[in-house]
Amino acid sequence: MRAVVQRVSAASVTVDGVVVGQIARGLLILLGVGQGDTRAEAVLLAEKIANLRIFADDAGRFNRSALDIGGAALVVSQFTLYADTRRGRRPSFTDAALPDVAAPLVEAFAAELRARGLAVEQGVFGAHMDVMLHNDGPVTIMLDSAAFKEPRSGRAP
Repeated sequence: MRAVVQRVSAASVTVDGVVVGQIARGLLILLGVGQGDTRAEAVLLAEKIANLRIFADDAGRFNRSALDIGGAALVVSQFTLYADTRRGRRPSFTDAALPDVAAPLVEAFAAELRARGLAVEQGVFGAHMDVMLHNDGPVTIMLDSAAFKEPRSGRAP
């Protein structure tokens, strides 16, 4: 799974002119599901993101998570995070999971965030969505669940 996490002061997603998800301070999470992803990746990424310390403490340092500040999350599925642009000018999306696999994993990810105590709003899987956000900072972090499973050289386990 891949996620683009943006710290926001507000965000919303609209489908066919209707707001289907809206949050104030918290995280906008654009989530892509890849071939071979399982619930284990959803759990891993939800744990990481819920506890990601990208909100300022009283000294202005990144020491607080969305959980710490009582923030919310807006989860928007985005298969285009798996775009392969190495050849040609049109992206290939063959590394993205098919909808029948991806949709339940997006739901599982959102459920895992809720289980950790975050209020979660969502977009509509497979719909054309208009996403509005007020990026706070700006702070944008890219995460890939595969990176958390590989040993990192030069660091103690």
